[in-house]
Amino acid sequence: MVMERSAKQGIRAVAAEAGVSTASVSRALNNPDSVSAPLRARIARAVETVGYIPHAPARELSSRRSRTLGAIVPTIDNTMFARGIASLQKYLSSVGYMLFLTTSGYDLDAELEQARNLVSRGVDGLVLRGDCHHDGLRKMLADYSVPFINVGIYRPDRPYPCVGTDNEAAAHRAALHVIELGHRRIGIVSALQRNNDRASARVAGFRRAMAEHGIEMPPQWHVEVPYTLDDAREAARYLLGLKDRPTAVVCGNDVIAYGVLLEAERSGFSVPDDLSVVGFDDLDWSRHLRPSLTTIHVPTGDTWQRAGEYLVRHLAGEQTIMHHEVDYSLIVRESTASPTRSSK
Repeated sequence: MVMERSAKQGIRAVAAEAGVSTASVSRALNNPDSVSAPLRARIARAVETVGYIPHAPARELSSRRSRTLGAIVPTIDNTMFARGIASLQKYLSSVGYMLFLTTSGYDLDAELEQARNLVSRGVDGLVLRGDCHHDGLRKMLADYSVPFINVGIYRPDRPYPCVGTDNEAAAHRAALHVIELGHRRIGIVSALQRNNDRASARVAGFRRAMAEHGIEMPPQWHVEVPYTLDDAREAARYLLGLKDRPTAVVCGNDVIAYGVLLEAERSGFSVPDDLSVVGFDDLDWSRHLRPSLTTIHVPTGDTWQRAGEYLVRHLAGEQTIMHHEVDYSLIVRESTASPTRSSK
């Protein structure tokens, strides 16, 4: 099997695809300046088509493990990712593993390229964020038998290992909270949904809760933003500036909720008297703000540690559970209340 994969994925396959000699492929990969730019581009296209990863066949021929794992996250600017990576690295260090970290910027092509880089350097497995990936990435992991796990989601209907919260159900609970308080004018400030299945699931959960209670949300009351305070504040400024505005806003994560809270205060609105705000994740600052933030608590550290445990156990040949659901809980604090008569 190793020999078949090696022949299929190796330099000979690249040479055949590009219509050149194996020596030309070797020169292009090891000393790019020694071949012309058109030839480099031709060979690069062949490498992409074949799915060849330099040095990966040699890795397969060895029975030794590198005791390293790779993790690809969208960004390290998000506090939640930083917390998760810290927990993962702490666990891996305790069992003698090293972690290589890269970022993708929510770009599926970039994630594929980073995965190739990590596999070519001999990592034993990969931790990936969510289940929105390039088809080429899934094929590469299958071709090279690289174990991986999707972290931050719970999708038992998918044939891939995962550990995380049911984002749709958790967001449904968040929206249900403000509905139970009496709000029917509810807006959404979500993360950008493109290449982000967690954000999409949370929006779906918010909308399901509203639909179940006969609440129709005007299209302009849903704003998508990057995970930054500035963008969240801009979204809140827009919503609060509408003549017909919501009395409650459910947010895609806590950072977005912080931006909404800050802008509400700056614009002269009282939270929760004039506006109720709900977050998602329960970051450390959420309980220290004034008003403190009502949010969905997700045990981020435990989630990422479980991802590491799954891969370590899988690599050791132990029996593992492919789909692991992590519980969430609604934490009610000071940022939500029943709508006042003046805000209705």
